[in-house]
Amino acid sequence: MAESERRAGNSEEMAPPLQQSFMIPRKEINMVSDMGKWKRSQAYADYMGFILTLNEGVKGRKLTCEYNVSEPIEKLVALLNTLDRWIDETPPVDQPSRFGNKAFRTWYAKLDQEAENLVATVIPKHLADAAPEVAVYLKESVGNSTRIDYGTAAFAAFLCCLCKIGVLRVDDQMAIVFKVFNRYLEVMRKLQKTYRMEPAGSQGVWGLDDFQFLPFIWGSSQLIDHPNLEPRHFVDEKVVNENHKDFMFLECILFITEMKTGPFAEHSNQLWNISAVPSWSKVNQGLIRMYKAECLEKFPVIQHFKFGSLLPIQPVTS
Repeated sequence: MAESERRAGNSEEMAPPLQQSFMIPRKEINMVSDMGKWKRSQAYADYMGFILTLNEGVKGRKLTCEYNVSEPIEKLVALLNTLDRWIDETPPVDQPSRFGNKAFRTWYAKLDQEAENLVATVIPKHLADAAPEVAVYLKESVGNSTRIDYGTAAFAAFLCCLCKIGVLRVDDQMAIVFKVFNRYLEVMRKLQKTYRMEPAGSQGVWGLDDFQFLPFIWGSSQLIDHPNLEPRHFVDEKVVNENHKDFMFLECILFITEMKTGPFAEHSNQLWNISAVPSWSKVNQGLIRMYKAECLEKFPVIQHFKFGSLLPIQPVTS
């Protein structure tokens, strides 16, 4: 059995093509009328498939449970630790504007310069040609230095690409969410606190937590069939304080309450409404629908998405 097939486990879609020519991803969605192209693309199908596969993989599991941690997972965590260290080395500067500290640009310039080298530490030598393509998604995952904001979609795309070239495998599913994605969120929160960043496509109080949709999706999946935690409990401070280390959803809630002031129902109205939904599986399904409608089908968000050989704009081949 070929190494690439063995590494990809039993998942056909994760098996990398044997003769791959990589390319630098570029924007393809330039006007609203291009959105149909995106929804029919192989990139959309693969990206959504990746999100839903991980959604199943973490169902009913705690962040603190035991799971397989492979070498590529360890290397990804080390990469994120490097980004974290660079924040410490790049303190915010004094400036009149409250938001978008200029020091972020210095931090980002370092990432821009080093991204390919960082990616090269994660992928094996025989896949070195993939580094420039994959590195683009890593850079996009912390926004860009002109619009100081970011979206988690690019980081998920980065991880999806690593699956497609066979670096990450089916048995890495839980570690992808609990170890890598969770560490990414910690670094993002630190970036946000340190440089006062503004979210991508912010909808203010009406959006779900401005910065991050995916941890709410996967976090609600973790809570499906929980014996005593129900959606109504996440607005209870005591419940959040006692359980946030086990559940990504509650980690997000904790962060919001630290960053925003005033009554929860006012600063996070949409989340407050979710607390009235009777079950976590209903919350999870609703969030997936909302993610498609509010993020993946919105031109202002998707116009920034870049397409290459791993996440192609070409239509799905049935």
